[in-house]
Amino acid sequence: MACDEVSAARVREYFAHHSGMVAKKMFGGLGFLLHGNMCVALWKEFLILRLGPAAEEALETEFVREFDVTGKPMRGWVMIEPEGYDDDADLRKWLEQALEFVATLPAKVAAGPRRPMTKKKSAQSSPRTKRRKK
Repeated sequence: MACDEVSAARVREYFAHHSGMVAKKMFGGLGFLLHGNMCVALWKEFLILRLGPAAEEALETEFVREFDVTGKPMRGWVMIEPEGYDDDADLRKWLEQALEFVATLPAKVAAGPRRPMTKKKSAQSSPRTKRRKK
């Protein structure tokens, strides 16, 4: 199940004027990265936020739970159920909180193009494995 397109449009609208913010399709959803650091994501019906230490306090809020889609919760991240961000003011509050934390992280340097993987040479063609004549 892909992310909710209505929610994606709302989040895109909020981040439209934030320089350094990029939206990328990832993990079956839509991620928003600030200077290369994941900030917010939409996955299925959930709003996923990177809040850092503030995540512990956020977990006490209704409709908020640990970010856990693999059986291993990620510290500093939370998942918000749709009822927790259906109001524009609530959505804005959550997005601002995530943006505030991620803005403190150092920007990631874009990696250059990767080298294409090459096939390993077979043992027969390697000079080290040539057999000596007896």
